[in-house]
Amino acid sequence: DIAAIGLCGSDLHYYKDGAIGSQIIARPFIPGHEFSVVLKADVPSLDLARGTLVAVEPAHPCGQCEWCHRGHVNLCPRVRFIGAPPYDGAMRRSMAVPIGQIIPIPKGMTALEAAMLEPLGVCIHAIDLARPRLGETVTVVGCGPIGLGIIQLLAISGVGRIIAVEPAGYRAAKAVELGADDAVPTVADAVSLTDGRGTDLVIEATNSPAGLADACAATRIGGRAVIVGIPDGDTYTMPAAEARRRGLSLKFSRRMGETYPRAIRLVAEGRIDVNATVSHRVPLEATAEAFRMQADLTDNVFKTVIYPNGFDI
Repeated sequence: DIAAIGLCGSDLHYYKDGAIGSQIIARPFIPGHEFSVVLKADVPSLDLARGTLVAVEPAHPCGQCEWCHRGHVNLCPRVRFIGAPPYDGAMRRSMAVPIGQIIPIPKGMTALEAAMLEPLGVCIHAIDLARPRLGETVTVVGCGPIGLGIIQLLAISGVGRIIAVEPAGYRAAKAVELGADDAVPTVADAVSLTDGRGTDLVIEATNSPAGLADACAATRIGGRAVIVGIPDGDTYTMPAAEARRRGLSLKFSRRMGETYPRAIRLVAEGRIDVNATVSHRVPLEATAEAFRMQADLTDNVFKTVIYPNGFDI
């Protein structure tokens, strides 16, 4: 039985665009990949009994291709990913899950926290790529759930100043609450805070086609930028000179690697609060309205979590 499932930004791209790149919805499709489940049968190989709450890793890489062998399991072109076409996701009451994708969690962790381990893993992977350095300045562009998770991780990583760029006032306020030193509405404002220098590292987590250009504009000469967000329309728009003349190092982040053990530990130890980025909790029947609310950013929404089988699971 599905215990809790988060509505992710990638789900919104399927909702708005019907596709993310080559992953196109060609038939009726069930989205959803951030979820926890209550087992309906014993799993002896994992020493888990029926009725146990667990998390689920949505990705099943092939394990045979060159990229899997190189350790890039998150980039496997043959991956079977729950909630990405053509593989249906978890926005339903129950589903079969391969045993190898079940993630045991500590006792006391809630269904919501177990579901939010997946987006936290995305944030951890972005930080792995970014390799933040002690004392350096960092700008995070976009303060949705992923940007806010990245800010929380940066705040415990030993970096110096964290600048958040977010035009929505309520999201900017949340960024400061979760660890940003400053929150401003535009990249130009962020650059002004550094006297025109830009920051050593920029992590972009927006859905804007201008996100890549904004990240480059916020980065100092010779700096680094990590692009996490998926742009609406699957297209970036930017002038070439901004990045080229700065000699920037760019990395693009996709999904995550082996992050669940760290995500579980960070949540269990109280070092990261995944509850802080969840603003709405709704039953399965309210899913359509939740998509509309998230797409339009109404009601001060951050993350919506859907409970298909009741809130007391």
